Amino acid sequence: MNRPLATLLCLAALWSAPVLAQHNAPKEAAPDKERGEQTAADYTAQGQAQLQERLAMQARTGKAKNLIIFIGDGMGVSTLTAGRIWQGQKAGRDGEMNETAIDALPYSAMVKTYSHDFQVADSAATATALVTGTKTRSGMLSVAPAALRGKCETAAGRDVPTLFEQAESAGKALGVISTARITHATPASTYAHSVDRNWESDSELPAGAACRDIARQLVEWPHAKGLKLVLGGGRAAFMPATQSDPEYADKKGARKDGRDLVAEWKKKNPKGRYVWNASQFAALNPADSAPVFGLFEPSHMQFEADRSKDKAGEPSLAEMVELAVKKLGTSDQGFVLMVEGGRIDHAHHGGNAHRALDDTVALDAAIAKALELVNLDETLILVTADHSHVFTIAGYPPRGNSIFGLASITEDGEPITAKDGKAYTTLGYANGPGAKVNEQRADPAQEDTAALNYLQQSLVPTSGETHGGEDVVVKAAGPQAHLFHGTIEQHSIYHIAKHILGL
Repeated sequence: MNRPLATLLCLAALWSAPVLAQHNAPKEAAPDKERGEQTAADYTAQGQAQLQERLAMQARTGKAKNLIIFIGDGMGVSTLTAGRIWQGQKAGRDGEMNETAIDALPYSAMVKTYSHDFQVADSAATATALVTGTKTRSGMLSVAPAALRGKCETAAGRDVPTLFEQAESAGKALGVISTARITHATPASTYAHSVDRNWESDSELPAGAACRDIARQLVEWPHAKGLKLVLGGGRAAFMPATQSDPEYADKKGARKDGRDLVAEWKKKNPKGRYVWNASQFAALNPADSAPVFGLFEPSHMQFEADRSKDKAGEPSLAEMVELAVKKLGTSDQGFVLMVEGGRIDHAHHGGNAHRALDDTVALDAAIAKALELVNLDETLILVTADHSHVFTIAGYPPRGNSIFGLASITEDGEPITAKDGKAYTTLGYANGPGAKVNEQRADPAQEDTAALNYLQQSLVPTSGETHGGEDVVVKAAGPQAHLFHGTIEQHSIYHIAKHILGL
């Protein structure tokens, strides 16, 4: 029997016309070869082809006009690998030899993800490192580590300028996209300064606190014209507690101060377009210079696997990226855009690998769409994760085995069992809700391990699976992308990107 989906859902709550892309599309395995039937000569030819590609590479040495930074929240190396295999298998291709849009980016570095105070960091501290160039304490957003989490009185004078603020001062257009709440840690780091990531609306502020909540900071952002494009979830933090949600009649806003921040945004941007469903989004004109504010859910947007079931409809991440690139691309001074696949992290926390990998594939599709639209002579593309998860690919599954299948199978197709006489899956977690307390684990051979709602087994029983502390990858393409190599500090990404942008 599948473990309850309820556990997962509870935990998850925690341009002008495009120019021709100068980028090689991901390659598929040779169609005349069945998976696993390649010869030594085939592998040699593949290796030689990759060598020749690298010998022919020429670094772009100019400055970048634009920057797009894609962040897969929790998208560690094991998630990248499993996502690659799943993308290929889903399309009927050789999963192991599949090449994603992320794989095809030519330059890469390993990135250390520890925060100022933790070996294993959270998304607030890691996002702060990416957008400010300094580490901070876990749980804090774009403030110096001298401040203390949750202590409003320590915040004064400790804001750290973000790359987005600096880019707007240089005249660049700005955009932020996330499938999580737009006030959630990663997207909020671009525009908010807060000693507590949880202060998303005023209802989460401590009594008497003089600090501004995160949603309010987005609408009141004092820098020049503000964010030109904001797309994500999180309507409730912008709505008063007395106001009903437009999509769900039984839900209301979260604000206790009575402020309607959506109305305030509209007043501040009289030509702007506020949208909250798929049809309104589809009606947006990328050539229109007016700002766009889209909030598609009271909380996080739907997981990619569930998006088609949303009654009001939600745009895909790739569709949001297409609008953003075309719209921001009309700026003469260029643009800076952050795109977060935020729900990869939530699915992992819930122990649900299927949804995590579906959202990873959706992020890769968004990256592929961006690469179709931009000119890499003037646009720097970065893809990274803020942190990893304790997500593993284990056992000795045969080539072509379902990534959601059993880890080891005999030549006769029978599962190889562990010491307790039960099978185990390729994918698993070191901790999480997939572990049982004071009872024997289930036999995955008797379960549908490829089911969407299946929770992978874990070793240590925890209410939610945790982040991992190993290095993550940053991939790069575009002007001076060759500067991303070796092993670097996470906050160095900011300094390299700022240099390439000439800020």
